[in-house]
Amino acid sequence: MAFQDEFPEITRVNESLAPYTYLRIGGPADFLVQPRTREELAAVVRSVFTQKLPFRVLGNGCNLVIADEGVRGVVVRLNEPAFCAIHVEQRRMTVGGGAQLSTAISAAARHNLAGFETLVGIHGTLGGALQCNAGDRTGAIGNYVRRVEVLDRNGQVQVRERDEMHFSEHTSDLDDPVILSIEFELESDSAEQVVKRMRKAWITRQAGQPLSFESAIRTFKNPRGHSAATLIEQAGLVGMRVGGAVVSDRNANYIVAQPNTSARDLTRLIDLVQSKVREKSGVTLEREVRIW
Repeated sequence: MAFQDEFPEITRVNESLAPYTYLRIGGPADFLVQPRTREELAAVVRSVFTQKLPFRVLGNGCNLVIADEGVRGVVVRLNEPAFCAIHVEQRRMTVGGGAQLSTAISAAARHNLAGFETLVGIHGTLGGALQCNAGDRTGAIGNYVRRVEVLDRNGQVQVRERDEMHFSEHTSDLDDPVILSIEFELESDSAEQVVKRMRKAWITRQAGQPLSFESAIRTFKNPRGHSAATLIEQAGLVGMRVGGAVVSDRNANYIVAQPNTSARDLTRLIDLVQSKVREKSGVTLEREVRIW
């Protein structure tokens, strides 16, 4: 049976992914699936891996470039309530992998819980934020993880305990097909103090990013002992352009996508910046932005 015939109510065929991403750029997915329950999701995962179809989970698409030609196989979005619930009990907060990071940050503050303040201003879902260990040098989401509930390739729920996971700057070793939920252990503090730190983090983050009305992506991880933005500046690449893609003059580690930018413009500029920085400094920058 063809994949789309197994799940007709939740599958869209040849669906453009551009509207589901931050940059609004990119081609279609062969199949875009939006499960309504965990049971539907498990059935989708089993079918995908039985048929050996390519499989990806799409969150908010905040640090993602989707190729103009689109994505082969199955792309899943976890935007239904079954995947977005938030539950707080004392200092522990359990959040669905599809929940918005901003919603979880606000929920923590309302319950007098601290730890997420440094994440203010970062877009994305909890699952995506955890996989890339969202944060900065003042703190990251992985610092507060207690356990993670995942779905394996057989559609079975598994639990990963804290000591089974490794987090480093903007990366983790979580490679299971789906992150279902994350349990955090946060710190007690007054909502007033938490909100105060949130405002400070917001101001700091906005000052170092492209203007709010610009569509932009953070491009590279910071190499050990270096700043990617500084290396790009030293290579004289601020303002460099390919088509509608431009290296930001506010933070050189961001690329701004101007109107009518293509995914090819972005990937060509990313490759060019990487090459020029390597020529100038000998440092090979590792991409932070994901390219599908």
